[in-house]
Amino acid sequence: MDCDAFYASVEKRDNPELRDKPVIIGGGRRGVVSTACYVARIRGVRSAMPMFQALKLCPDAVVVRPRMEVYAKISRDIRAMMQDMTPVIEPLSLDEAFMDLRGTETLHKAPPAVMLARLVNRMKDELGLTGSIGLSHNKFLAKIASDLDKPRGFSVIGQADTSRFLQGKPVRMIWGVGHATQEALSRQGIRTFDDLLRWDKEALALKFGTMGERLWSVARGMDVRPVSSSASVKSISNETTFTEDTSDLDLLHGHIWRLAEKVSDRAKAKDMAGRVAVLTVRTQNFKRLSRRVTLRDATQMADTLYHAVAPLLPQVMEQAPFRLIGVGLATLVPVDEAERTSDLLDPQAAKRKAAERAADQIRARFGTDAILKGRSLK
Repeated sequence: MDCDAFYASVEKRDNPELRDKPVIIGGGRRGVVSTACYVARIRGVRSAMPMFQALKLCPDAVVVRPRMEVYAKISRDIRAMMQDMTPVIEPLSLDEAFMDLRGTETLHKAPPAVMLARLVNRMKDELGLTGSIGLSHNKFLAKIASDLDKPRGFSVIGQADTSRFLQGKPVRMIWGVGHATQEALSRQGIRTFDDLLRWDKEALALKFGTMGERLWSVARGMDVRPVSSSASVKSISNETTFTEDTSDLDLLHGHIWRLAEKVSDRAKAKDMAGRVAVLTVRTQNFKRLSRRVTLRDATQMADTLYHAVAPLLPQVMEQAPFRLIGVGLATLVPVDEAERTSDLLDPQAAKRKAAERAADQIRARFGTDAILKGRSLK
């Protein structure tokens, strides 16, 4: 099940004035699009698109800053509905998850297709949100099916219909095959599933490594990966791409703080903390650099993350100017394992953490812009 334009749909639900307007979730002209409603998508707006480009395509769009705490709460409500059907759920994000419904027909006195229809109807009735269903005999095909008829889609790819369905379809439908992989495949004359079927497994593996072995399998509609309810998020990160390459330290530090806040919001929404802080930059020649530091205690606090990442910036400044900067938390643990020791070297840290918790409560009640730190205005 994949929610339809999840963030934007939540904002339209909570603010009826936005119902018929193009809505973009993101922030600032120098930021990027998190997601967009279908009205904006018709105009060409896409996720990860620079905000200035999105606003050129859709100048009348209403831009709304993301409310991760709200989205996370709704995600938990949807997850609870899924758990009423099956305990075997593998989340892909806040708004998308695989479910294994094998063996549940006897319990629920209904086949999986009926149960999934009940799920999206319940989401609509109780939460005011819609989702699209993809039903098939493996994860690869279920993912494809969920994207076939959005929004409010319900697509089934039966096992007996798999070969006929895949015939002539472009390889870009394969989950994980991005633009660069498409170009590499195209150079070998591979543009469709039919083209892949002409290659044997050894030749694909020799040319494309482990991706080649996967391509051989999915070309035949095969995917043996189980739905795993124990699959865990390994890291949380956020990036921003600049409209112009920059070496401005004040500007970079301002972005590090804003990104630290976003990563912190997501970590708090997931009740997770990270033991490793990560700084990522991309240079003007597209070289990607990463620096990381192991924290004394796992954290989910923006202030702690900022003060860990900011000292990493001088380590990469000789490679400036940058076209992208990112901040992340890795080696995640449950929040109850976070920040157990006091910081004797920084006696003000406890006060800053208390202030951050208070600010979180204010933003949750009055909106993300209700209270800001001065450094976020850089």
